Amino acid sequence: MSRRALVIGAGALTVVLIGWLALHYGTREAAAGAPASAVAERRAFATTVAAIGTIKPQIGAEVRVGSRISGRVRRLAANVGDVVRRGQVIAQLETEELDALVDERRADLAVAEAAIASSQATTQLATAELARQQQLSQTGVATRADAEFARERHSVAVAQQGSAVAALARSRAALQQALVQRSFATLHAPISGVVASVATQEGETIAAGLNAPTFLTIVDLGRLQVDTYVDEVDIGKVQVGQRVAFTVDAFPARDFAGVVAAIYPTATIQDNVVKYIAAVRIDSTGGVLRPEMTANVRVSLASRDVLAVPVRAVRRVEGRSVVYVGEDGPGTERAVRLGWRDGTWVEIIDGLRPGERVLLDPPAPAPPSGGAR
Repeated sequence: MSRRALVIGAGALTVVLIGWLALHYGTREAAAGAPASAVAERRAFATTVAAIGTIKPQIGAEVRVGSRISGRVRRLAANVGDVVRRGQVIAQLETEELDALVDERRADLAVAEAAIASSQATTQLATAELARQQQLSQTGVATRADAEFARERHSVAVAQQGSAVAALARSRAALQQALVQRSFATLHAPISGVVASVATQEGETIAAGLNAPTFLTIVDLGRLQVDTYVDEVDIGKVQVGQRVAFTVDAFPARDFAGVVAAIYPTATIQDNVVKYIAAVRIDSTGGVLRPEMTANVRVSLASRDVLAVPVRAVRRVEGRSVVYVGEDGPGTERAVRLGWRDGTWVEIIDGLRPGERVLLDPPAPAPPSGGAR
């Protein structure tokens, strides 16, 4: 009895299993035979513009330090990679000739000051003599010619004093110029930053001409920007003030943020493609970004509420964008006008109403039949 019951139970289980499999696969086949569809619905599009950029120093954040005078480098106090502060001494030229020139100008100034003292004394004497001769001439003791002679000597003394004053001013200016030339022998860092390159060595003689010879280059790594090359098709969507996210190849898992600070008015040509540079001011470099790094940039455009369908529902037929409206195939062909695209969704500007259902993956249109009559 137990064996017979076991056989009957096994048979019943087999029948149930066969029925379930038939139902399951039958449902899948029916579903596979019915075309998939989607509803045209309103969605928030946050479209982005993707572009490639390069990390660059901001204007004024990269300075090439050079010498305004010729001479031999006595001391070079900075090397590649050194952090320098604004005003820090980074190089020193030999100053023997400049020191001698300063001493000479100081001696000329001393002579000019002595000449001033002498001319002042002469003028005082000439003034007193003129007053005495004028008094004597009024009493008749001195002749009129004596008074005129005293007046002439007084005029000459005043003129000589004026010339001495001018010579003193010229000597002071010459000394000041010599001191300025002397100051050029000491080079200070014009900005704070990192030494990016060094173009000279201690003991080398440099010759200053129309262009100051470069000693070294300093870059402020805290003031960097991304020069983003935006295709001419997308540049009209990019505006100053839009938020930007980007990554660099050196740190692919780290996101950096910024804002569009400027859009250059002139175009640049890359591989025969017209592009415009959008300068992106970086919020924070984190101390890891370096000039000339390649950046993968995403400019966030304004969010819009649009009517959209999956991209899979759109076909191109004879130069038009069409969708197939209906819940099962083949559907009714309807021309639509497309707008923005956000991932797998595309905006429908005209041709559909919210709630209408369109077929996904509709069959490709048959090619036009040919043949001559």
